[in-house]
Amino acid sequence: MGKKSRVKTQKSGTGAAASVSPKETLNLTIELLQKCSSPAPGPGKEWEEYVQIRSLVEKIRKKQKGLSVTFDGKREDYFPDLMKWASDNGASVEGFEMVNFKEEGFGLRATRDIKAEELFLWVPRKLLMTVESAKNSVLGPLYAQDRILQAMGNITLAFHLLCERADPNSFWQPYIQTLPSEYDTPLYFEEDEVRYLQSTQAIHDVFSQYKNTARQYAYFYKVIQTHPQAHKLPLKESFTYEDYRWAVSSVMTRQNQIPTEDGSRVTLALIPLWDMCNHTNGLVRTASGSPGGGGGGCCQVDGEPADHFPRRPAPHQEKPVFFSEHLLNPENGELAS
Repeated sequence: MGKKSRVKTQKSGTGAAASVSPKETLNLTIELLQKCSSPAPGPGKEWEEYVQIRSLVEKIRKKQKGLSVTFDGKREDYFPDLMKWASDNGASVEGFEMVNFKEEGFGLRATRDIKAEELFLWVPRKLLMTVESAKNSVLGPLYAQDRILQAMGNITLAFHLLCERADPNSFWQPYIQTLPSEYDTPLYFEEDEVRYLQSTQAIHDVFSQYKNTARQYAYFYKVIQTHPQAHKLPLKESFTYEDYRWAVSSVMTRQNQIPTEDGSRVTLALIPLWDMCNHTNGLVRTASGSPGGGGGGCCQVDGEPADHFPRRPAPHQEKPVFFSEHLLNPENGELAS
């Protein structure tokens, strides 16, 4: 079984982070929000704006050093807990195991013969983290009054993830503990790495994603510190930029669109275990019409033991895959994952 130590908020014993006050950070976030809300820069000025925004973000990160939520051990230490939790709550966990595929990272590997389009994984709806479960959580009162949360399901899902990660007794802890501690999204790029992309088509999306995330963080930092409906959130003392970019990146790289419980529309969801399947092109899709209203996955090709499970990525773009989201397949309307 995985280690039993749970959520840990790091605390620096010395230095600026140990004595930084919320007011200091609030002042910096106000400055950051103003900078990110200014008119778009003129031609050739995007890099200059990016550097200025990044400078403010780095000041905030420095003051918040040691205040982020962490877990003891490695993510793979918690895989047995995830499998037991999923099984105890009705998920199908037979026929595969979780392994490290080195360059491809962690994923699911077949332990038996699996036929093409065979349902190999079923996850009950109650295990999914969705916009609906966020509305029914501690985040609900703030969601009901904040227009940005209401308009942007991905941000709602990111905050849902943060709130549940900060709660040692969260139902979703066995899943959250297995998520990566960091990602390869542009939010984690060093300045020199971004500089190398300046001659590519992707650079404008990199700038935009970084600026938008910084603006969101600055806005919500003030909301969490001042909004009366935010006082019960477990984030007031430790809502760091580091944690926010982690949550945004988690959602960005793992979200799926599934029908709501009543089938009237689609909603965003994080699906435990299903997000461990590796990406490939093909027919792989989520299925959500089975009894129980959960999510499932069909295998794309015949698989034998030691094969890894692939899943379909978002529609192809002529850019590096920095902005991954799992979207409706435009060819057949199926929910692609």
